[in-house]
Amino acid sequence: MVDSLKKPGVEEMRAGTKVPAKETLLTPRFYTTDFDEMARMDLSVNEDELRAIVQEFRADYNRHHFVRDAQFEQSWDHIDGETRKLFVEFLERSCTAEFSGFLLYKELGRRLKDKNPLLAEGFNLMSRDEARHAGFLNKALSDFNLSLDLGFLTKSRSYTFFKPKFIFYATYLSEKIGYWRYITIYRNLEANPSHEIYPIFRWFENWCQDENRHGDFFDAVMRAQPQTLNDWRARLWCRFFLLSVFATMYLNDIQRNDFYETLGLNTREFEYEVIDKTNKTAGRVFPVMLNTDHPDFYKRLEVCVKNNEKLGEIANSNTPKPLQFLQKLPYYASSAWQILRLYLIKPIDAASNHGVVR
Repeated sequence: MVDSLKKPGVEEMRAGTKVPAKETLLTPRFYTTDFDEMARMDLSVNEDELRAIVQEFRADYNRHHFVRDAQFEQSWDHIDGETRKLFVEFLERSCTAEFSGFLLYKELGRRLKDKNPLLAEGFNLMSRDEARHAGFLNKALSDFNLSLDLGFLTKSRSYTFFKPKFIFYATYLSEKIGYWRYITIYRNLEANPSHEIYPIFRWFENWCQDENRHGDFFDAVMRAQPQTLNDWRARLWCRFFLLSVFATMYLNDIQRNDFYETLGLNTREFEYEVIDKTNKTAGRVFPVMLNTDHPDFYKRLEVCVKNNEKLGEIANSNTPKPLQFLQKLPYYASSAWQILRLYLIKPIDAASNHGVVR
């Protein structure tokens, strides 16, 4: 049994069931959308590609992949202290994000079944994948004597409403950045096996292919709805979602620097690589990419990191809540200003290269 001095305290709803992490701007979101608008979409412009991707989903290449083996059959008490705390956070955040995708895709599949069967089948098959991912992650939590009550999450979390085109932008980026995160961690541990603290990472190579195919599905849907990509509004919204996803990942991961260092990664170099690869991947469908090489890009994100650290210090102080709010305002304002300045950095035109062999 882990020494109580080394085992981090975890708030439990009941024995072995973790209280879900508090919802913040940086935690995984649960989404809903306008199902009727989605059902009315005409997919004929790119229907052949969509059917080909759905056929790949039917093949279910990973149907035998998410099976635990003898590698898991041991005590994990040696992962303790801050490393244990950060690893449990990683598993919980990942499980919550995958479960969020499952709920959205399952509901879309149910609502569209009789109105847009091709889309419905695609969403149902993706929900199958997301359920496997969430279940595998939740089972991993059980190795640390914890689990998430996913039914409770379904009922207790607030849902963010996005119009369909915003769902496409957000989920496309979520799936593609998930691919680059998983494959980068996998390749690092493949080259440096001494840093593999837990066997789940060996599943990431196949796992990330699910993420990649899901992203390709949303790519094909957006191409079937060219109005989501080909006007000035689309350029502005694509910039917004790219920046939102990149900034959220950067701020989340930098504050968990110790976790990535435990895996043998330099956290900032990991961020730079994942953001660069996701940005270039998005440029194959989005009309713009962010200029992440601009000298102010990471400099301004680092200001936001410092602001987050100050906000955390204030939140953990004994200062009365009303005074805490006043103390936090300058840091909120500073971060909002940094994000605005990042948004205003001139983007890179990607539309002119669409269809060009590179």
